Amino acid sequence: MYPEADIPVCQLSVSSNKGATYHYNMGKALAPLKDEGVLIIGSGSATHNLRSIRPRGTPPAPWATAFVSWLKTSLLDGRYEDVNEYEEKAPYAKMNHPWPDHFFPLHVAMGAAGENAKAKVVHDTWDAGSISYASFGFTAANS
Repeated sequence: MYPEADIPVCQLSVSSNKGATYHYNMGKALAPLKDEGVLIIGSGSATHNLRSIRPRGTPPAPWATAFVSWLKTSLLDGRYEDVNEYEEKAPYAKMNHPWPDHFFPLHVAMGAAGENAKAKVVHDTWDAGSISYASFGFTAANS
């Protein structure tokens, strides 16, 4: 993205023992940095069950596609509270994210974008029968 590598970088860690709403609120706290030209990126995975990996080229499992379909619809419809409550609202939540550390970066980015931000799908591919590389971008409501 920045071949000159001339931008400052600050890495944050997620707290696996905290919930999705905690991470969403962390993002909300970071939101003012956007006004200073800071790009906020959450790097994780839409699905992340390494115990369910299959050979490359294996079609995605139904439980994985159901989760990602729910996630896309929730984000595109602006139902961020549902995404914060994914453990109760999403199909096969625990199967897709046995541990939440690869999902919480989405909540940080979602919170940083703001409650009225518009989500869009940036990339959408699958690998190994259960790994979704779906990526989302957020446009702040005032942009």
